[in-house]
Amino acid sequence: MAEFRNYKNDQSILKTMLRRKKESDLSTEPTKNQLSRVLGLVDLISLGVGSTLGLGAYVLAGEVAFKFTGPAVVLSFAFAAVASALSGLCYAEFASRVPKAGSAYAFSYVGIGEIVAFLIGWDLILEYSIGCASIARALSGHIDKPLGYPMRNYFQQTFPMDIDFLAPYPDLFSFASILMLTLLIAWGMRESSLLNKIFTIVNLLTVSTVVITGLFKIDFYNWNIPKEKIPLDAKGHGGEGGFLPFGWSGVFVGAATCFYGFVGFDAIATTGEEAKRPTRDIPLAIVISLSIITLSYCSVAIILTLMWPYYYQDPEAPFPHIYQQMEWHALEWIVTIGAVFALCTNMIGTLFPLPRILYSMASDGLLFHIFSKVDSKTKTPFWGTFICGAFAAILSSLFDLQQLMNMMSIGTLMAYSLVCICVLILRYTNDDSEECKIRDNGRFRVSLMRLLSSSFNLPKSQITTKNTGRTSIIIIMVYLIVSICFCSSISIVQNEGKFNTVTCAACIFFGVCLLVLCYSLSRQPQSTNRPTFHVPCVPFVPCLSVVLNIYLMTQLDTSTWIRFTVWLFIGVLIYLFYGLRYSVERLNQRRIVDETYMKQIRYEIQVY
Repeated sequence: MAEFRNYKNDQSILKTMLRRKKESDLSTEPTKNQLSRVLGLVDLISLGVGSTLGLGAYVLAGEVAFKFTGPAVVLSFAFAAVASALSGLCYAEFASRVPKAGSAYAFSYVGIGEIVAFLIGWDLILEYSIGCASIARALSGHIDKPLGYPMRNYFQQTFPMDIDFLAPYPDLFSFASILMLTLLIAWGMRESSLLNKIFTIVNLLTVSTVVITGLFKIDFYNWNIPKEKIPLDAKGHGGEGGFLPFGWSGVFVGAATCFYGFVGFDAIATTGEEAKRPTRDIPLAIVISLSIITLSYCSVAIILTLMWPYYYQDPEAPFPHIYQQMEWHALEWIVTIGAVFALCTNMIGTLFPLPRILYSMASDGLLFHIFSKVDSKTKTPFWGTFICGAFAAILSSLFDLQQLMNMMSIGTLMAYSLVCICVLILRYTNDDSEECKIRDNGRFRVSLMRLLSSSFNLPKSQITTKNTGRTSIIIIMVYLIVSICFCSSISIVQNEGKFNTVTCAACIFFGVCLLVLCYSLSRQPQSTNRPTFHVPCVPFVPCLSVVLNIYLMTQLDTSTWIRFTVWLFIGVLIYLFYGLRYSVERLNQRRIVDETYMKQIRYEIQVY
């Protein structure tokens, strides 16, 4: 109870939690930090490409073509690339505004508030942990398969685990591989960055080899196979034949799956305190990385479906399967080795941001202090890196991660959506000029005419004030709610599979509302405080990104939402019993209040 009594000067604890923001990080000037600034533009690009380009090229293209899209898998990758690019632009603007470690956590702390920032940071911890663990399991299986599964057979016979929610056997290889990379990253950023660049180059060379060699075996007939020509043993996976055998619905379902292949580029945004020129290099690295990744995925998807009929693809290892059928055994081993390097770079990319996010949260007092300690020799958060690696290694060795894979996407999509919302909020509320203060009367009266006038900015005000800021925030929040309703309605229509007057009318109604709200927001005055890189066509680009991200989130199953809610609940308990008490921003506010109070007391003593 003593902690709650300390909040007498605040209007309420809840109000403080929601409104308390990290004001100090709004400056784009370089600040002193304990981490070593050794990452240049090439390092950041290799980190982004290495974190993202992996399973999507070697597994995902074949799986989506076989199950959902057929040859139209290239369209699914294109749609997923658009959704990722829109979010990437918002990430780039926020990274240039906030050159700090912590990714979406730091962005949310500045744009929305402390409690939301903590939940996003807590969410990203789970996302990257599961991502690293699942990639380690895939690496183990990719090495084990060409050799005839000796590791799987030995561990399954020697250490069987007959528990439903655990793996059939402990994967000690994945456990050891994560610990080795953990020690490498903890050893020093310069050394791990060099290895990551080498792995990324090998990865890109492998993709180039696949595309170039595949050009000699392409057959455009594989994109136009009529239904009657589909073999009987492939009828269950042939659909209607042609380029769109499963229709446009299959393309959009495939896009939701292909989006997983773009998860990871946001790792660049966590390097704000280790990049040499964060305000310039981080936005540029995000844009270049996404361009390279999109070109690689689309090229691989085109070659894959032109070389071999989509209904005969191997969902687990498409290219080794095709090379086996064509008796290209040398290429089979080259691609297998390249895939191993790709998975290693993916592991580095997913493990690298974890200690940085923990470091940022612990430095702000929201997590335990041990995570903010930086080793004096390596200039890295050693203990944070080691604890994160151990946690991911335990997950990879003991748990069956097949059902947990969706947890990666739900966390990423939520982080992307919040970053876009943060960009909108800062664009329409972050103006502290003297002219703004003079013209703002501080009152926000509500009436029908004033509501219409303020919603569409009929006076054509060009300067942001408190009133225009409040109006913009209200429009953004309503837009978010309507987006959820719109995407849910579309999902219901898709699941029903037939025309329904009510749901279709709901889709049209909510769609029109989104257009009106977006137009209303576009008429509001924007802040004159612009970062080095800023998103074009605001508010249309962030608003479209929010809708696409929410739509992809509605494609996830109920069990994923339940597990995600449980994890967030644990995080809320940590925040209430630790973070709320030791928050650096809260202590700074308390100190300022105490100093003001003491000055007033001294003044009154002098007067009397």
